[in-house]
Amino acid sequence: MANVPSLQDLMKAGVHFGHQKSKWYPKMKPYIFIEKNGIHIINLEETQKALEKALNFISETVAGGGTVLFVGTKKQARDIVKDAALSCNMPYVTNRWLGGTLTNAPTVLGLVKKFRKLKEEKASGKLEKYTKKEQLEITREIERLESIVGGIEKLERIPDALFLVDIKIDKTAIKEALRRKIPVVGLCDTNSNPELVKYPIPSNDDAVKALQLMANLVAETIKEVKEKV
Repeated sequence: MANVPSLQDLMKAGVHFGHQKSKWYPKMKPYIFIEKNGIHIINLEETQKALEKALNFISETVAGGGTVLFVGTKKQARDIVKDAALSCNMPYVTNRWLGGTLTNAPTVLGLVKKFRKLKEEKASGKLEKYTKKEQLEITREIERLESIVGGIEKLERIPDALFLVDIKIDKTAIKEALRRKIPVVGLCDTNSNPELVKYPIPSNDDAVKALQLMANLVAETIKEVKEKV
């Protein structure tokens, strides 16, 4: 398991900055240290405790052969989440959550299978037997599927856990995970409901440095486990 960052490192990344007091979610109260100039400041000692618990869970999940799906569809998180997921060879969703990814898995996994098949056919030159017009249509279909299921291309079954960097933005993913009883590790800013996820991590969910720190911690934990197996 990756080492839990020091309080100083968490502060450097801006993890402690919450939202304005007027936007707070009351159930985040146990994780709030103080209010300063109308802004809630997150208690980083609580963040450290939550991180240890969440990373332990991820470590156990991966050690048991489980898959962790990384989710982050808001603009500043997309590249961060994608890079972190790719670094530990895990699936990701960074464009738009496709409704039914968890609750209608056979249909979505069918699209994934179709995407893989078309890509393989294009790479092997099998599309040359078609007319130029047909080849163009197939290429466009590959591009369409890339934008929809590209990040979950290697997914063979529904994931064993989700890691979300913003539980408000990607609330549909949360709803589907709850219905399928899939545990979620999620960053919870002071305007979020921590009870929606099994492993809430009190953290700023907007600052790029905070998002990078958290996504990389999860990825490093996964890589460490994989190296031992």
